[in-house]
Amino acid sequence: MLMIIAIDTGGTKTLLASFSDNGKLLKSFEFKTPKSKQKYIEIIEKIIKKEFSKEIKNGEVKAISCAEPGIIENEIIVWAKNLNWQNFDIKSEISKIFPQPKIFIENDANLAGLFESKKFKNKHQNMLYVTLSTGIGSGIITSGKINQGLKNSEIGRIPIEFDGAIKEWEEIASARAIFNVYGKYASEISNPRQWKKIADRVSRGFLVAIPIIQPDVIVIGGSLGENFEKFDLFLNQLIRENLPEGIFCPEIIKAEKPREAVIYGCYEFAKEQL
Repeated sequence: MLMIIAIDTGGTKTLLASFSDNGKLLKSFEFKTPKSKQKYIEIIEKIIKKEFSKEIKNGEVKAISCAEPGIIENEIIVWAKNLNWQNFDIKSEISKIFPQPKIFIENDANLAGLFESKKFKNKHQNMLYVTLSTGIGSGIITSGKINQGLKNSEIGRIPIEFDGAIKEWEEIASARAIFNVYGKYASEISNPRQWKKIADRVSRGFLVAIPIIQPDVIVIGGSLGENFEKFDLFLNQLIRENLPEGIFCPEIIKAEKPREAVIYGCYEFAKEQL
C-alpha cells in the first residue's frame, strides 16, 4: 500500500499520522513537542522506524509531509517563536534518516487552510484560515492554493493596543493567553460574559487584518475554534460594528476539523507535490 506520513508540529504537542494513497487516516501517534530540535528528530525517527519499518524498506512511503510553526523559507524553519527554533533545517535532518521518501516542509496554518479550502470548491476566491491555539497562525488561500506572496504572514504578531499597552495579538487572544487569564481551557469556560470578553480579544486582530487581506470568508480552527459556538455571535457583532465603512465583512465560520485540519492538510499538500 502506498503511504504518506504526515507530521503536525505544534507549540505544545506533535501529531504523527499515516495516510493511505486515497486519503484514509491509518494510524496516529501524539507526543509532547520537545524544545530540543535533536530530541524532536529522535522521537520522529523512533516512531517511524518502530511503526513503519516494513513500509519504509519496501519503498511504500512516498512522502513525509511536515507542518511546522513559524516562518519557513526554502523549507527551513527560520524562526518558530513558541519553540524558540531558529534556522532549523528539518528537511535535511529527516532526509539523512529516511533518504527514500520525498520530504515536504510547510507552515502549519497554511496547510490547515489548504485542507479547509477544499470544501468550498472554488466558491471563495480568497480565504483566511486562522488557528487560535498555543499561538495564533494564519493561512491565506487564494483560488484553492496557498498564497505564495503571503505564505509567511505572521498574523498572530499583529501589534495591538490592549489595556494601555502595545501587545502582539497572540499575547492576548491565543488559547494559551485565555488560559492564563481565566485559569481554564476554552472547553471549560461556559460563562457568556467571559466569552464576550474573549470575543473582544479575538476581534482586535481581525479588525486589523480584514481591511488588508479582504477575505471572502474566515475559517477559525484550533482549540478556540473547537468552541466557536460559544463566542461566534459576539465576534460577528463586534466585527460588523467596528469595521470601517466600505470594508466588506466576511463570513466567519468554524473549521470543519478544528484540531485535525493541519494533519489532513499535510496529506493534501503531499498529494499536490507528488
